[in-house]
Amino acid sequence: MSSEKVRASHILIKHKGSRRKSSWKDPDGHVISSTTRDEAVSQLDALRTELLSDAASFADLASRHSHCSSAKRGGDLGSFGRGQMQKPFEEATFALKVGEISEIVDTDSGVHIIMRTG
Repeated sequence: MSSEKVRASHILIKHKGSRRKSSWKDPDGHVISSTTRDEAVSQLDALRTELLSDAASFADLASRHSHCSSAKRGGDLGSFGRGQMQKPFEEATFALKVGEISEIVDTDSGVHIIMRTG
């Protein structure tokens, strides 16, 4: 196990296939439970397009749209090493260069876009 660490921010959109169907944005899970994975992906695609065109900052979009409690910190997850996140999330983050934004990443939590920040 290497001691290599990365720092990342993310935007999580949950859907009815997510393991927890509630979030700070949707405490009762009504919206999440009626959102398909495809709908969650198209929401993220639209946000990713906004980011790549510099129409909005990652932190701003994360704080408004992410279902993760990290939204309160603009999506910032802090630093983490290997073995601390779900495997697809970890692999995507470690593959990014600092400042890069991932494609859509699927985990048990939902769908994400990730920006490596360190």
